[in-house]
Amino acid sequence: MASTVWVRRALKPAVFLASLGPAIWLVVRGFQGELGVNPVETVTNDTGIWTLRFIVLTLAVTPVRWLTGWNPVALFRRMLGLFAFFYGTLHFLTYFILDHSLELAGVWDDVVKRPYITAGFTAFILMVPLALTSTHGWIRRLGGHRWNRLHQLVYITGIGAVLHYLWKVKLDTTNPFIYIAIVGVLLGARVWHRMARAAQK
Repeated sequence: MASTVWVRRALKPAVFLASLGPAIWLVVRGFQGELGVNPVETVTNDTGIWTLRFIVLTLAVTPVRWLTGWNPVALFRRMLGLFAFFYGTLHFLTYFILDHSLELAGVWDDVVKRPYITAGFTAFILMVPLALTSTHGWIRRLGGHRWNRLHQLVYITGIGAVLHYLWKVKLDTTNPFIYIAIVGVLLGARVWHRMARAAQK
């Protein structure tokens, strides 16, 4: 109990502020004119990679709880997931407003013709219901079982996000494959855990 109180009162606010850091730093760099020769590309890339990082952190919460037995880590899952949606929204809006000038037809053409846009757009769209139903009220409305089933969409989001990154990168694919490996391990841990529990029954 004491550990949970400490997490809620001290650690969660600290993690919240740290999670805002990349967005704040991006704004500071913008005011200082330090976004490079192509500021739109810089904002798009930075918000995209932070979206992926927060998706990975969200997926990591449950395996970390299994490995460490420290249940209060679960208190971070919703916040990390909402930050993934926050950066994903910034990523999409940068693309939608600055690249396509609010023209839906251009976005739809990209979704249809460019696989990396298809994967990224799918990952973002799947985050919308996850963000909207992240409250305790929605858990009560849907019921625990249906809510958990709905939030398994995060697995598809993770796969879509790493494919978006991989297919976008044209030269050095080292970093995309690192993220693919991490997401693969995190999803594989869930499969292993489910099989282990089934074997114990």
